[in-house]
Amino acid sequence: MLAVRRIDDELAVRSRLLERARVVAGLARADDHVVAELAQLSREGPADHPGSEDGDAHGLCLANYDLPVTQETKPEQLYFTDSEDANRLLAQNPLALLIGFALDQQVTVQKAFSGPLAVKERVGTLDAKTLAETDLEEAFRTKPAIHRFPGAMAQRVRELAQHVVEDYGGDAARLWEDAADGADLRRRIAALPGFGEMKIKSLGAVLAKRFGVAAAQELAPSHPTLGDVDSPEALERYQAAKRAHKAQMRAG
Repeated sequence: MLAVRRIDDELAVRSRLLERARVVAGLARADDHVVAELAQLSREGPADHPGSEDGDAHGLCLANYDLPVTQETKPEQLYFTDSEDANRLLAQNPLALLIGFALDQQVTVQKAFSGPLAVKERVGTLDAKTLAETDLEEAFRTKPAIHRFPGAMAQRVRELAQHVVEDYGGDAARLWEDAADGADLRRRIAALPGFGEMKIKSLGAVLAKRFGVAAAQELAPSHPTLGDVDSPEALERYQAAKRAHKAQMRAG
């Protein structure tokens, strides 16, 4: 029965991907600036491109960089921004966490993960069904813009909310709570709009190390990730080590 259910799930995912492609194509024809943003995002590299400024979807192997690893089950905050309110929202609202990772492209960690709070303040909610049915572009473009590419990312977050509604009844936590094992969790994360291999590992590390999700343990890579960040100081050390590593790569 489990095998049959997984086959049905995969067919459903393929069907939704085809439908979303048609929707995006229609939107693109009607919205030239979103097309331009998507084209620039493509030129500058995918969300998992290791040369970007993105927080953690990066797969950088940082030599001689050691962070103590703890496993929490209900963190009060995720220390990915300079705002306690934004950090608490990331820890307490599963959809906020997914939105933060979705926005983690071509901006800093702090900018990406401050986005969910900005969306909530401007739209009035992070209810998945509401976001799925709302044109988010005005909220993203209002200054200060939520992202460097507001049109493209407004579209991505709406698609993410639609996915959560369609696959998990609007409850983002079900993505990991209902996962049968690591392979199932990997498949679920990979089906999210804009989530490639690096983000699978990065989100997996956060779920394993900050939330104690057993199915995520095998997804966490051996190199440091945002999952190892448990304080503002740890985030600072992590980003400093990444900058040093990138500088070394450019010099070499």
